[in-house]
Amino acid sequence: MRIAEVIGRVTLSQCHASLRGATWLLGVPLTAEGIQGDAAGRGEPFVIYDEMGASPGSMIAVSEGAEASNPFYPDSKPIDGYNAAILDTVKIEL
Repeated sequence: MRIAEVIGRVTLSQCHASLRGATWLLGVPLTAEGIQGDAAGRGEPFVIYDEMGASPGSMIAVSEGAEASNPFYPDSKPIDGYNAAILDTVKIEL
């Protein structure tokens, strides 16, 4: 699981029928430096399936790969990233 910042929404012209009812977000994965505001700690943007209602600027916890489809078991959904939580705060202790 990674922490990401939502930087926008994705609009689809067509969508698989099993994925209706949620939104698609564009998120940037963050390292510890990125969470603290350093631009060098931001990765490449990727698309995230969201049922929780996160908005641009939100920090979220993202499941990726096979774990992203686990919340839908036994149904399988063709997703690579799933918003597992909207984070209020992140505290980093060194």
